[in-house]
This record gives sequence, C-alpha cells and structure tokens, in this order.
Amino acid sequence: MKKIARSLGIHDGPFHADEVTASALLLLYNLVDRDKIIRTRDPAILVKCEFVCDVGGVYDPANKLFDHHQVEYTGFLSSAGMVLMYLKNAQIIEAEEWQFFQNALVFGVDEHDNGRAPQVVGYCSFSHVIANFVPISYTADEKELLEAFLQALDFAHGHIFRLRKRYFYNKECRNIVREKMIRYKTCLLFDKAIPWMESFFALRGKNHPALFVVMPAASHWKLRGIPPSYDQRMQVRISLPREWAGLLDDQLKKVSGIDGAIFCHKGRFTSVWKTRTDALKALDYVLKSNGLENHDNFI
Repeated sequence: MKKIARSLGIHDGPFHADEVTASALLLLYNLVDRDKIIRTRDPAILVKCEFVCDVGGVYDPANKLFDHHQVEYTGFLSSAGMVLMYLKNAQIIEAEEWQFFQNALVFGVDEHDNGRAPQVVGYCSFSHVIANFVPISYTADEKELLEAFLQALDFAHGHIFRLRKRYFYNKECRNIVREKMIRYKTCLLFDKAIPWMESFFALRGKNHPALFVVMPAASHWKLRGIPPSYDQRMQVRISLPREWAGLLDDQLKKVSGIDGAIFCHKGRFTSVWKTRTDALKALDYVLKSNGLENHDNFI
C-alpha cells in the first residue's frame, strides 16, 4: 500500500509526553509535516502513514514503526527514545547530538512514560508540563483533544528547537574552552562570556588542575569556582573566603580590600567585580588565603 509521504500516525484520546516529544523530533528534523499528523488507532489508517509512533503494537525502525506497548518489546525506550535512536542510526544526527538530547530531555521522558521516574513532591518534570496540556475534563471530545495536542506539540517543538540551538552554540564555544585549558593551569581567563562548563568536562576537565574561572558578566566580571566534576556541579574545588559570604558593595570592599567589589554569593561559589583587574585581584586574594600559587601570573 502506498504510504502518505511525510505523514505521522499517533493514537487518539489523551496524549503523553513521549508521543508529543517523538512528533516534535520528527518535525524538528523535517521528516513529517504538522498537517499530516493523524491521531487514530484505526489500523487501516495507520498502515498508510510513513511514520507511526506510540500505537500499532510494532517496533520496527526500518519501517518507521515506533511502539513500545507490546509484550514482545522488552527494552526501556518510549516512542520518544525510539525516534531519537532512529535519528542516530539513520545518521540524521551524530552520536554526540543524540547523547545531548538523551541527557537533556529524552531519557527523562522515557523513564516517566515507562513508570520508572521517581515521583517527588514539588518536582515538575517536562512530562508533567506536557500532561497539563491535556484537557481537564475526562469527557473532552476529540476536537478538544486535537487542539490541546497541537498546543503541546508546538510547546515541545519550541523547547527542543532551543535546546538544539544551545547545543550547537556550546559546541562552537568548545574550541575556545580547549584553548584556555591548554593555556592556563590555575584559572581559565575568558575575554567574553560563553558557556564553558559542559565543554570543560567533556574535554576531560575533571583531570584539569584549574580551580577558578574569570570572565565578563554583563557590564562586570565574575570570579567563579570550578566544580570537582560535572556531576558535582553544585560544588566547587575551592570555596571563596568565608568572610566574603553574602556581602555586597561597601561591605565586600572593606573585607576584601578591593575597590571594585560588588557581590559574593553566600554559597561562596561565585562573586562579581567591577573590572577584569578587580576579579583577578580577588583571585589572587583567594589563592593566597589558601596557600596556593597562581601558576598563570595574571597580576
């Protein structure tokens, strides 16, 4: 039977984050058309669709069928993870991009849909947000459900579109981070504000000796501690001085002796200074207070 090119079949009725995410991924990579998404459980209609997700009882990537509900499937993916895996195996995306989406979104969607995600009071995941698009009334008709699904789809598409842009921007910045890691030993000094942490640890930063980062922060400069590892990114290798914690402006100026002092976070992981020179003076203060040498000799 001739397939409807660029069409996608998904189940009707209430929707979930996995098929919404799967649909958004197929849209993002220009494999289906939004106006060719068909919500049905009718096998006679599904068989005409080029892609079928979360319905149909078959997982067969070669034939673009991505359901995970049948007993025969014993894996851990939902339709979202299946589609993401298809994009990688079909070489539509590279393995690194697959890993990015897996870590940033899809693993959590799969875990939630398959009942493995922890349900923590007060914690709202992407899957919870998508679920809130479903009409409140259990008696909502298919027209209401379709309208709600399309709203959820547009939201999900916008989210993963921005995630992908952020991924490519981070990747562009990686060469800058690599150069700084080669050049500096104690503190990575950047001339402009860029995302650095993911690239730093992707480049084996866990084994790099740097303790701090100095870079512009809007019209000021920041001195920030480097975490011991990416998994421990809420910690730092060396904390800023205890006596700086939570201080602002004149209070911080008085304690640090640095005229350009603006702010030190009470968690002692980051601080803000008026100029580059002020931030480097703060770095020197911290290193000396801990009996450490500045191998980069900024000042």
